[in-house]
Amino acid sequence: MCGIVGLFSKSPEIEQALGSYLAAMLGQMSDRGPDSAGVAVYRDPAPSGSSKLTLFSADPLQNWDAVAEELGHAFGGSPAPEVRVSHAVFVVEADAPEAEAWVRSAHPELRVMSAGRTIEIYKEVGRPEEFVRAFALEDFQGTHALGHTRMATESRVTTEGSHPFSTGHDLCLVHNGSLSNHNRLRENLRREGIQFQTENDTEVAAGYLAWRLRAGASLEEALEGCLEDLDGFYTFLVGTEDGFAVLRDPIACKPAVLAETDEWVAMASEWRSIATLPGAAEARSWEPVPGVVYAWERARV
Repeated sequence: MCGIVGLFSKSPEIEQALGSYLAAMLGQMSDRGPDSAGVAVYRDPAPSGSSKLTLFSADPLQNWDAVAEELGHAFGGSPAPEVRVSHAVFVVEADAPEAEAWVRSAHPELRVMSAGRTIEIYKEVGRPEEFVRAFALEDFQGTHALGHTRMATESRVTTEGSHPFSTGHDLCLVHNGSLSNHNRLRENLRREGIQFQTENDTEVAAGYLAWRLRAGASLEEALEGCLEDLDGFYTFLVGTEDGFAVLRDPIACKPAVLAETDEWVAMASEWRSIATLPGAAEARSWEPVPGVVYAWERARV
């Protein structure tokens, strides 16, 4: 079934309490996805010439300080990690592709959850309310964020198989639905140089968007391409460095609602998540039209 939430800030007040609002929204989606939860938070941009990596380790005794020392030797500086449960965030003096490639080669036991300038992805098995507490989600500040609660129907419940998925720098996707042509599409995208870490169909959709964006498409154009190239049913919420976008397939059997005020834009699978936000009762709200891309970016607000 799964649940999706997203919040885009249009004011400093919302940015300062972003994590608190996101936690409340995510909690409302607990019964739609009790198996695992995850978020992508856009915050604290890395300095010019540097990038941010979010890494995951299945080893509860992972020595993150040793990884930081190796990163410092490889790229310079002293990237002290910010550790949250099974994840650690590093800011390194290198471009994201270079830093990501180094981690995959030097530490194949670690999973790169996200890489870019502003994105941080955290996800873990267990109920969403447990995830919120463990990762101290309410402490986060940021410009915008996406969240997902998962009910696994086609694969095992694992951290790696949880949402969000990121296959591009500062790009991520959460998905409610199922794709039918993901295996063939995965092979086609691999030939184009897109790398995958799981068998999840959502990661294929994220890879498709990364491929289209790399080829020069705008986010809206890349999502419109999904209507032609992806078979199945889906509600997508896509995050980028500057904002997020929503797309439902032409049949639109998966629920979604959007709302907007002068302070924020929000998306969720059900209104009850949006109802937790300040001013929700006065917000303009609507159901996204099937097959239509809705996008908000910082340059546009």
